[in-house]
Amino acid sequence: MKTYQIAVLAGDGIGPEIIAATLPILRAAAHKFGFRLVFEEALVGGAAIDAAGKALPEETLTVCRNSQAILFGAVGGPQWEALPPEKQPERAALLPLRRTFGLYANLRPITCYPELLSASPLKAEIARGVDLLVVRELTGGLYFGQPKGTVMTDRGERAIDTLVYETAEIERVARVAFEAARARKQFVTLVDKANVLESSLLWRKTVRRIASEYADVQLGFLYVDNAAMQLIRQPRQFDVLLCENLFGDILSDEAAAICGSLGMLPSASLGKARFGLYEPAGGSAPDIAGKGIANPSAQILCAALLLRYSLGEEKAALAIESAFRAALSDGFRTPDIASDGGKTVGTEAFAQAILDRLENP
Repeated sequence: MKTYQIAVLAGDGIGPEIIAATLPILRAAAHKFGFRLVFEEALVGGAAIDAAGKALPEETLTVCRNSQAILFGAVGGPQWEALPPEKQPERAALLPLRRTFGLYANLRPITCYPELLSASPLKAEIARGVDLLVVRELTGGLYFGQPKGTVMTDRGERAIDTLVYETAEIERVARVAFEAARARKQFVTLVDKANVLESSLLWRKTVRRIASEYADVQLGFLYVDNAAMQLIRQPRQFDVLLCENLFGDILSDEAAAICGSLGMLPSASLGKARFGLYEPAGGSAPDIAGKGIANPSAQILCAALLLRYSLGEEKAALAIESAFRAALSDGFRTPDIASDGGKTVGTEAFAQAILDRLENP
């Protein structure tokens, strides 16, 4: 029997709750399709700061190195906001994980499910049929560029962030976007600010060259401010949105809101090989942590992406996604998506509804 090792980093806030709701579904999928999953839990984020003094302990990195993939919950919360910025959970855990494992491409599928059109802030005729993919470069740009920091000058403090990209960084993520588009609607839109930024000029030059290798895929361009407007005005025009790090961060969250809740959107952060980190879009949501009402959809859909991209278990991934859709079709809703008067349930009951439909389609 094939056996896979999975690092489980539940983290903070609602992270432990939605991870706990997801693991039985992963186990059931493995059993159903004839492979075995071994989960090894490790500390990350604020929980790791409290227990081990740092957001990403070496023991956690060791667990990740010995695994085929990372299933990640969420990090951060108000109790750690007084720490120096470089020691806060988001910056001291997530960014080093991306850098350490070379996770340069973030894939975030944005799907407006017909069962949840009433939960979208957009009119149904605009949100209906939205199915796009944001491909975000994840290890370059302003988040990682040097120099970075705050210095004193004779006029006060000066904050410095450096936006830097090299050709090879753009090439590799562009190929991810074009390969993804080939399996979808064959259209890539590069989002940039080429009228202002030197880095965006390099993005355009490089992506145009990569596009010549994909004659079957159409390439378009949008400035980021226009892209933000078009996502709200006419989101169905998009197939694959290719973005540098900062623009992708902002636009993927905006696109997630179209679907009614950040709790609906999974993401996959991938490197050169199959290794990946799978993280829901919604964050730690400390205001609802411990109340049993968090939406586990994004975490459960992350599990499906993990099976697909890192383990190559496509049938198991499709089975989880099908069970999720069946639960929606049968009216199950967590409070954040309960605008249509369906069966409003908590985290555990929603996950159980998916598990039931996975085991008995």
